[in-house]
Amino acid sequence: MGNREALLDGAMRCLYEKGYAHTSARDIATASGVSLAAIGYHFGTKEALLNAALVEAIGEWGDELGRALATVGVPDAGSVERFEAIWSEVIESFATHRSLWFASFESFAQIDRVPEVRRILAEGMEQGRLGLGPLFRTNEGTDDERTARAVGSFYHALMTGVLAQWLTDPERAPSASDLALALRAIAADVDSDGSAEHE
Repeated sequence: MGNREALLDGAMRCLYEKGYAHTSARDIATASGVSLAAIGYHFGTKEALLNAALVEAIGEWGDELGRALATVGVPDAGSVERFEAIWSEVIESFATHRSLWFASFESFAQIDRVPEVRRILAEGMEQGRLGLGPLFRTNEGTDDERTARAVGSFYHALMTGVLAQWLTDPERAPSASDLALALRAIAADVDSDGSAEHE
């Protein structure tokens, strides 16, 4: 493992163990067995390294979630039952990766102070948009580029909102069943042409 990979690995461990705000450059250097100077050489700043590690950790979460969905037997595509089953797994993963998601929200405080952090987070967010659509849908390949991106953006916004509620108040945050109920209610408000009804 090279120094860059060791730094990413050490930074990911620090994110889980200490969180974003409480991880120092020295913590990362110690965890990775690499010198402090290597952080500046490979990433420029500690924040840029932490955000690169955060994006990678979230990518690993997505892969893990995909494997979990493949083993639980998700219902047929297009059904509300499928939507609910997937969200049940997603919400369960919030608990097992709680430290990661807190670190994710902490990182946003850096975007105005460190331009490189904004760039890394923006790239990670775009990857999230493109990755969430296929995770939730089986017919993603039939969509045009604009539709695929719009659907991914919708799921990204939904997941971020549910996650924020779950981290703040898990007892009253929406469950997978609540989200399915909301989806049915919203779908009932949409006419057969797919546009919202207007009185």
